Amino acid sequence: QVQLVESGGGLVQAGGSLRLSCAASGRTFSSYVMGWFRQAPGKERKLVASISRTGGSTYYADSVKGRFTISRDNAKNTVYLQMNSLKPEDTAVYYCASDEGTGKYRYWGQGTQVTVSS
Repeated sequence: QVQLVESGGGLVQAGGSLRLSCAASGRTFSSYVMGWFRQAPGKERKLVASISRTGGSTYYADSVKGRFTISRDNAKNTVYLQMNSLKPEDTAVYYCASDEGTGKYRYWGQGTQVTVSS
């Protein structure tokens, strides 16, 4: 079983930046594809960004391309989401999740709130 703990959320003004971190337990972190999702009030949870096991391949939703950067440090069992040029529409609870190679994200963190004020 994998435990994921997010941190780094908070309140920021539009145009500002935040860096989210997700620390994973276990010794097989490098075998997981990792993803960041977000869920705004009244909306479905959506994939924001994902990163391959080695970090060599990444995916971004169109809404965050050019503003967000996902990265990982397998030595620290941690995945990051650098968020720049934040907009009020980025306000949501952000979750990290792990995919063991099945194509489905099985383990989820508890989420961290990001609020962007205009």
